[in-house]
Amino acid sequence: MPSRRRFLQSVTAASAALCLRPSLFAEGSTHAPLSEFDYSQVSLAPSLAQSQFEQTQSVLLSLNEDSLLKPFRLRAGLPAPGPDLGGWYDEVPLEKTESGGHGFAPAHCFGQWISALSRGYAIHRDPRTRTRVERLLALYEAALSPRFYQNFRFPAYNYDKLVIALIDAHQFAALPNAFSLLNRTTDAAFPHLPPRALDRDEPQRQWRASVGENTANEYLWDESYTMAENLYLAAARGAGERYLKMAPRYLPDETFFNPLSEGRNVLGDHHAYSYANSLSGAMQAYLSTGSLKHLRAATNAFDMITAQSFATGGWGPNESFSAPDSGALYRSLTETHRGFETPCGSYAHFKLTRYLLRATSHGRYGDSMERVFYNTVLGASPLQSDGRAFYYSDYNFSASKTYFPDPWPCCSGTLPQVAADYRLLPYLHDAEGIFVNLYLPSTLTCTAPSGAAITLTQSTAYPHDEHIALTLRTNRPASFAIRLRIPAWASGAALRVNGHPAPLVLQSGFATLHRNWKDGDRLELTLPLALRLEAIDSAHPNTVALLRGPLVLFPIGPAPRIARAQLLAARPLGSQAWQAQGASGPLHLLPFTSINGEPYSTYMNLA
Repeated sequence: MPSRRRFLQSVTAASAALCLRPSLFAEGSTHAPLSEFDYSQVSLAPSLAQSQFEQTQSVLLSLNEDSLLKPFRLRAGLPAPGPDLGGWYDEVPLEKTESGGHGFAPAHCFGQWISALSRGYAIHRDPRTRTRVERLLALYEAALSPRFYQNFRFPAYNYDKLVIALIDAHQFAALPNAFSLLNRTTDAAFPHLPPRALDRDEPQRQWRASVGENTANEYLWDESYTMAENLYLAAARGAGERYLKMAPRYLPDETFFNPLSEGRNVLGDHHAYSYANSLSGAMQAYLSTGSLKHLRAATNAFDMITAQSFATGGWGPNESFSAPDSGALYRSLTETHRGFETPCGSYAHFKLTRYLLRATSHGRYGDSMERVFYNTVLGASPLQSDGRAFYYSDYNFSASKTYFPDPWPCCSGTLPQVAADYRLLPYLHDAEGIFVNLYLPSTLTCTAPSGAAITLTQSTAYPHDEHIALTLRTNRPASFAIRLRIPAWASGAALRVNGHPAPLVLQSGFATLHRNWKDGDRLELTLPLALRLEAIDSAHPNTVALLRGPLVLFPIGPAPRIARAQLLAARPLGSQAWQAQGASGPLHLLPFTSINGEPYSTYMNLA
């Protein structure tokens, strides 16, 4: 009998040409996980999402190759011509600052940028991008040395980023040598990786001393607990059994996943982004091995994170989760301008919610994804070619959009990845049909199980307008299901098919239409965008944010005092701007994507 992994690979290969192919069961689960469409199957219409993708790709293609390779070359003892890239990225004596400093994490974004470019190539098939990735990997191969990891601050962090780079280059840029480079990278890094997942704040001095490392290092923490996800993915994509064996070692079961699976909230004081990111390792453990414990851990953790999230969907002020009922979220409105680590946090959030949506088919995860998408990362200031990067969404009562003090911080690595991944968010599928998860101007192109060629096009100004039109084109009639996510806030949602009212029967947040679809069939969905208020927490019911559908409407200027009825009577001033009339005069409100240099606030105190 063939191994389970070999069987899954054969099934996947045999059905790769079908877009509505049966998904694969994880052992111990009661249904097959949903599947993602390929990057190339979803095209985005001109929009902020598409512009952000194009802009980040352009920045990556413009970077000096010698600058990118310089840390690898210097640590390998090779000639390293060219200018330093700057900021966190350089191999220089650390100029330590509160925000990290020059030389904080040499070459830390290299892997993420290779990953983003590879995904970009899968989207637009521009040969210049593939050539760029191929050339950078050739230069990396020439500089690859075990010396890179010796007395290095963050060996697990950098290795993890190189794993996703190389498996993405293999999968999406079709570079066959990427797996051999991955094995060489693993050989170089392995002696410098801990034997198990060490918590971020767990003392590492003793372990580092045991392998001959310099324990006078300025930082003795690392993020080995995030590595499992990409190691499982490497194994699933055919990189070799060694990665399937490595992955479970880096699941932080004893300290994190075991208590989470039992419903014990151990998030408090953990680094928010990296531990949220580690939950994708739990989901890969579930998808790869059928471990229900890890599915429970991720599901419970999502609920715990949601309970301490802002109205925007963001979380982790000052990059830290807090203990339940600690009041930390409320205090952050006056104590910090570091509200949510936006590109990194969004990347972790989208991965986790995609995994959970795939595993459960429940629309609540799409609701959460939608909030974070529209209220945080889509409004991030553009990544600049000199390394200026948007890092924190500011939720202070006196807030503004700013760039991070140091060039090339970690969020300059995740933003290009997350912008490429926008194509994975609108649609998923199972054996019966298509799930429409995000309402975003876009076109899905695929093939039904019957062989019919299908395109499904969304036309909408959502979330600024409540109307969403979906038009189906097919070369012959085809029977399958289309499932539409109906957000939990969308009271009174309505659907018409070819101009006729259709019932909305919800199951787990999705309305299903199963019929024999014909060319030109049209669905018209209305999601009423009523105004509502959400309090920062239960202890402060009069500190509220104003929402319309998934959008937070941010007051422009200092946080005002205003009556509840006055906020709920706000009126539009155009397609996106709003105005409420307070006792002291008009209050202007904008979505996060429309805010530039204006001061703003997120929450208001009710008069």
